[in-house]
Amino acid sequence: MAIYRHQVSAVTTLSTMGSPAIVFGAHILQKLKTDQFYKDVITGLKSVPKRLSSKYFYDAKGDKIFQEIMSCEEYYPTRCELEIFSEKTAEIYNAIIGDGDAFDLIELGAGDATKSSYLLKYLLEQKADFTYLPIDISQNVISYLDATLPATLPGLKMTGLNGEYFEMLKRAASISDRRKVVMFLGSNIGNMQVSEALEFCKTLRNHLSEGDMMLIGFDLKKNPKTILAAYNDKEGITRRFNLNLLERINRELHADFHLSKFEHYPTYDPESGACRSFIISLEDQDIMINNKEHIRFAKDEHIYMEISQKFTVLQTEQIADKAGFKTTDCIFDSKKWFLDAIWVAE
Repeated sequence: MAIYRHQVSAVTTLSTMGSPAIVFGAHILQKLKTDQFYKDVITGLKSVPKRLSSKYFYDAKGDKIFQEIMSCEEYYPTRCELEIFSEKTAEIYNAIIGDGDAFDLIELGAGDATKSSYLLKYLLEQKADFTYLPIDISQNVISYLDATLPATLPGLKMTGLNGEYFEMLKRAASISDRRKVVMFLGSNIGNMQVSEALEFCKTLRNHLSEGDMMLIGFDLKKNPKTILAAYNDKEGITRRFNLNLLERINRELHADFHLSKFEHYPTYDPESGACRSFIISLEDQDIMINNKEHIRFAKDEHIYMEISQKFTVLQTEQIADKAGFKTTDCIFDSKKWFLDAIWVAE
């Protein structure tokens, strides 16, 4: 799903700390976030075609629904990559350990580190000389990892970094000049079109030095019915996930969307590998947002929501080559539905 799945607002934590200055600061931060949400929604719904940013799926309710998605029968990506990290940990270790030199293990969008914890535990057992640097835009996530990982993984050296990916990669480089191994898991790279994914990887390469590594997850092309079912589950969880964004706009931006007048519509193109999600207006209708912005929908008009790009192994190698990396290892789950590739910066 979306690249923002682990990003939880830090405002909740700040606003419960009691200090009037902190509470006031949290209020200002929340207003800025709401203002940006409003701006992005209005811009998106007035564009042609209409679109909404998938990063706004993840309010408290959206987070809960996404947890349901990851547990549902049809949604395979999480299970596939978890299998790789839990059952092929030694392969990953051998691919990234290099000459046994000290290194920094950096995870972009660390979330709760469920998958990476298997690797962290194995590295500690092998007495590898490494420091774990999880990067996440959510201070809540970093605080959670700071509190839990050292307790569950005794001896772990870690420094949590709260902020945007590339800014925090610069900070990581300033912390030490050791070799970097950067993890970008969950096929989060698939939340971009292929051309955008390539540009992202080029920018990432510019933040690394020769010999640094990437461990990057790709959801691979497979039977189209399997892929489409993962984004159109029979219980309708993904449908609720998409429509929840309209409900969030109603709640936070005082809009009057009637959810019964919209439907979730996913597509998968096996040639391009693009799995896209849309919301379709079931009738001609007018929406008001904040009592001042008027949005008109025609019957059958769509809102573009997100892309979940699927790749061939050859495509992943081409992206690596064009971005300045060399593919050195490909680690698959047992069905060969998912790939964690190891790239070395050239």
